[in-house]
Amino acid sequence: MNVQVLGSGCPNCKKLYETTKRVADNLGIDAQIEYVDDVTKIIELGIMTSPVLVINGQIVLTGNGHSEGDIANALEDNVTKDGADSGCCCGHQH
Repeated sequence: MNVQVLGSGCPNCKKLYETTKRVADNLGIDAQIEYVDDVTKIIELGIMTSPVLVINGQIVLTGNGHSEGDIANALEDNVTKDGADSGCCCGHQH
């Protein structure tokens, strides 16, 4: 799973990044999580509010105030949609 937190470097953006890493770790989700502070990338996505949580190329959360539960739900929803993160390439646990 590819996870990006896009932000301007503000405390709220960094908080979302750190919280996302912690939640993924707590859930045992194997994710590549990166922080992107390239404003051009944010503009390309058409987002006017940061931070932005992007999972597998899809915008899942924008703005401030998201709880750990919100982040966990977004991560878990995308693990089940991406078979490679569900155990094997076919999506089944063996």
